[in-house]
Amino acid sequence: MVRKIIEIDEEKCNGCSACAEACHEGAIGMVNGKAKLLREDYCDGLGDCLPACPTGAISFVEREAADYDKQAVTANKRKKQNEAPALSGCPGNRLHSFHRSQEEPVQKAEVKTAPHSRLEQWPCQIRLIPIHAPCFDGAKLLIAADCTAYAYARMHEDFMKGKITLIGCPKLDDVDYSEKLTGILQNNEILSVTIVKMEVPCCSGLEAAAKKALQKSGKFIPWRVVTVSVDGRILSD
Repeated sequence: MVRKIIEIDEEKCNGCSACAEACHEGAIGMVNGKAKLLREDYCDGLGDCLPACPTGAISFVEREAADYDKQAVTANKRKKQNEAPALSGCPGNRLHSFHRSQEEPVQKAEVKTAPHSRLEQWPCQIRLIPIHAPCFDGAKLLIAADCTAYAYARMHEDFMKGKITLIGCPKLDDVDYSEKLTGILQNNEILSVTIVKMEVPCCSGLEAAAKKALQKSGKFIPWRVVTVSVDGRILSD
């Protein structure tokens, strides 16, 4: 069948193996120091590997390819689940969970504590986090324009607390986030979605991408949109 599938430019590939690490389906492997698409039927066409590539060697093409075989991928994952992960790729892209919700609150009212981070996971960029990241299971999702954390002083306490945070800027990234967000919503049990954007026009792209993903997911997920002014006020909720 003709479908969307990745293509790897061997000349651009620098052999860092970041794409192979990002591909949770196991479709990509390293051969003679270069990334290769080893199994067409393992490639789901969602592109977790694209943002992981530092040289832009990976792109999407429409061509005749074997159907995505979810059962084969699942069986392969089970086979490898006890294997030690390879220490390759960019360390900054590796998944971390912080479990902030398990932190004990300070009991003494007279003790003044410093503000602390409410970020539950790393990475938090929409382009970098894998679609099948474990942190998405049963998560409340915050999709935020990256400027909101600088404009709104209580971003961590009012919006990030208890949520998995995804940030992006449609103007700077110049990408349509809807496909990645659709994959996250379709493949995980997301409980709710909160979209926090700036009042500036370019931020409408983030809201549009999130709404498109919600529609394409085929799921009923409660959602809300919050708009922040450039001077740090909540304009609408």
